Amino acid sequence: MDKATQDKSVSLVLGSGGARGLAHIGVIRWLLDNGYTIRSIAGASMGAVVGAVFASGKLEQFAEWVLALERADVLRLLDPAFNRAGLFKGERVMAALRALIGDGDIRDLPVAFTAVAMDLETGKEIWLREGSLFDAVRASIAIPLLLTPVQRDGLTLVDGGLVNPVPVAPTLNDRTGLTVAVNCGGRYETMPAPPQSDSIPAAGGDYRRRILAFLDSLQSARETGLAAPDMISIGLRSMEAMENTIARFKLAANSPDAVIELPRNACRIHEFWRAEEMIVLGRERTARVFESRCIA
Repeated sequence: MDKATQDKSVSLVLGSGGARGLAHIGVIRWLLDNGYTIRSIAGASMGAVVGAVFASGKLEQFAEWVLALERADVLRLLDPAFNRAGLFKGERVMAALRALIGDGDIRDLPVAFTAVAMDLETGKEIWLREGSLFDAVRASIAIPLLLTPVQRDGLTLVDGGLVNPVPVAPTLNDRTGLTVAVNCGGRYETMPAPPQSDSIPAAGGDYRRRILAFLDSLQSARETGLAAPDMISIGLRSMEAMENTIARFKLAANSPDAVIELPRNACRIHEFWRAEEMIVLGRERTARVFESRCIA
């Protein structure tokens, strides 16, 4: 297609991947800087977070916030659930997001938005396209074992990445020029060593120390290639492997016009203090894909 007549409207699909999903910010920035108009977004898990933020018109405020996060800040956002449905309630994270960008009904957004979750009872994929924006996001990020499920419309909802990590399907009926998907579970690559982050103070009680040990166990498992000694770490790594496999099948079944692949080892799912690296990575990989396809 000639660039002068190319339809530069985009349906954007933002995949799950924890902190790697911060790369979505870089993807969006590149698209906007190169004259593309994002008319529709579908997101799972972290993709739903960034998609909701953009659809609300608050992407730069969110970027400023995550770029300021340090390791200790991430720990302070974890609120213990004290029950067996999940380690954390997620209320602190959602409260921080609401204070930052507000809330509203999905139908009132200037950009069409779909958050994907999974019905825990049936295993069905649920598309959330109306009602409270952040209730939908909270359901989409309810990672089993970590965050408690969400009750909505009589359903028990959990992380959408479990059933569709790169949810292209909600965009199939869009009348846009391009469908662009971002997969945060791409192949392993040799990555530069991560920078040193600030340390988490040991003070603050036994629960704080236990969470610190949990985060460190995730780090140790990734760096050594060995299973961490606790079932939470093993469960999360197993779910991530499952999601990566599902993503490959979903992308093959619903081929978008462009797929931006981020290495699954770009950062660990909890390393939200590495926002700057991930944003740069997202921008670089988007430019690479569009230049290789001659659609920029």
